[in-house]
Amino acid sequence: MEDVKWLIKKWGLLILVVLLVIIAGLLYWNTLRTKNRKIAEEVWEPPVEIESSTVEEADANTETSTESAYWFIPQASDCLISETEREQLQSMALSAAESVSGIYEDIVLAEAPSYSSGIRDFTSEQRKVVVEELGKIGLVSVEENSDMQNHETLEDFYADYLDDQDSMVTVFEVQRDGLIGAVTFIYRKGALQTYYIGIRWKEGGVPEIQGTSVSDVSEINLTDKGYFIYAYEYVMAHASLRQYWRTEPLSEECRELTAKYISGLSYINYNVLVTNWDSSNVEDILMPCMFEDIYRIYTGENLKAQNWKIPAEEYEKIMTTCFPVSVEQLRENCGYDEQSNSYEYEMIYASPYPPFGEVVDYTENADGTITLIVDGVWPDYNSDLAFRNVVKVEPFEDGTFRYLSNSIEKREMDIPIARWEGINE
Repeated sequence: MEDVKWLIKKWGLLILVVLLVIIAGLLYWNTLRTKNRKIAEEVWEPPVEIESSTVEEADANTETSTESAYWFIPQASDCLISETEREQLQSMALSAAESVSGIYEDIVLAEAPSYSSGIRDFTSEQRKVVVEELGKIGLVSVEENSDMQNHETLEDFYADYLDDQDSMVTVFEVQRDGLIGAVTFIYRKGALQTYYIGIRWKEGGVPEIQGTSVSDVSEINLTDKGYFIYAYEYVMAHASLRQYWRTEPLSEECRELTAKYISGLSYINYNVLVTNWDSSNVEDILMPCMFEDIYRIYTGENLKAQNWKIPAEEYEKIMTTCFPVSVEQLRENCGYDEQSNSYEYEMIYASPYPPFGEVVDYTENADGTITLIVDGVWPDYNSDLAFRNVVKVEPFEDGTFRYLSNSIEKREMDIPIARWEGINE
């Protein structure tokens, strides 16, 4: 009996100790949670509804009111330039934007994220005009389809960098949607950074600073051919490994030939650009997945297949126009289905960091054909001449054309091997 009482006493004491431990733990957890909540409340301030009388005051503090627009971009721990220098750069960026505000006066406002331009339907011609106007007042300016204005200033910065001299330069980039990004490169005390200012637009063509960001730069390179290629220390997921601008002018004729014949062709998804071919071995480039790009080049529109089928009449008309190929060759190599008289639609997936081609020279031949000299540019791997193509095309009176042949030569990089993975494989 005494043994039973002793066991009850022992287990009762043990249970009491366990309960005390649990209670203490709960109290500690609640205290910690309260403390963390208090810290979070101190760090995070709830949104403030700004009355009309305080709008001007809020706008005056540009750096504070706009930093959040680029919250998703990793920020450098320290900025190489002072607060005064940042304010001067912001003032310069706004002044530059105001100088071209007339181009934006009649823009249509759009519902858009805070990090976009705030407008829609901004044309390529408008972008070019903005770049030219910024260039006229001595600024370095660029957009994807125009020559960089005042590129010598950027080249001077790169020369300072090579000589280990502190230097700064600002490049105004006009993006597709009309947003202006003022990218200032800073080289100071052996370190590289960019200070970015985004300019978006309000009704009537009124510019405003949407945000700023400071990013560490791991490398810059100005190639002999005239590409300024740079890489950030931290590369965000799904972003390019390197960024780039073409600094040296490219003739308008070469730009037009690139847009008509080369842009839209892939170096890595099929064999058109990476295989030496002509009419004698054209079957070597026939892959079902290539039709999607060829259709876009031929029609200017995106392919819309129904039930994963493309009518044979449409498929064969486009392919026999664009290549020296017969219907029989197409049906043997491109997934023709006799029962439905159609070709199976094979989707290709986007590949990261692909190269692209640009026409750098051309010859108009006596027989009406054109021979294009095409450089394969691969900025993500720091190359503006990865390989060189010679592409021969035959233009037709109705505006269509035929690729007649291609040859490719390795330059700075190995020639890619086309790796196609159809969705149904």
